[in-house]
Amino acid sequence: MRATRQGDAVCAALTETDAFTSAQELHALLRSRGAGVGLTTVYRHLQVLVDRGEVDMIRRDDGETVYRRCATEAHHHHLVCRLCGRTVEIAGPEIEAWTAAIADAEGFVDVEHTVEIYGTCAGCAAASAAS
Repeated sequence: MRATRQGDAVCAALTETDAFTSAQELHALLRSRGAGVGLTTVYRHLQVLVDRGEVDMIRRDDGETVYRRCATEAHHHHLVCRLCGRTVEIAGPEIEAWTAAIADAEGFVDVEHTVEIYGTCAGCAAASAAS
């Protein structure tokens, strides 16, 4: 896909947050800034970024697909706050070893996996306790 003003706007908006963001949220943000970007265009650009490995995509507990530009291209996992969406990239050597051992024991090869851990970040926990 060639570089476009809309694609640049999608990339820039994703870079501004450390939380996973839905296409609809991203579209609303861009529209509030006066960007003439359609929702279908947002989805199309997000899919290209996912295909290129520039953006991670996960499915939240409610089934909605959300996107995030990660700091590393290396394999990693995410710790995600259920309340504010703040996300921390985590390495998981124990997860990698466990996955390899289970796959080997069952005779599986070419194994891929994703692990997302959901909880409440310290800021949201403190705000909940204060209210």
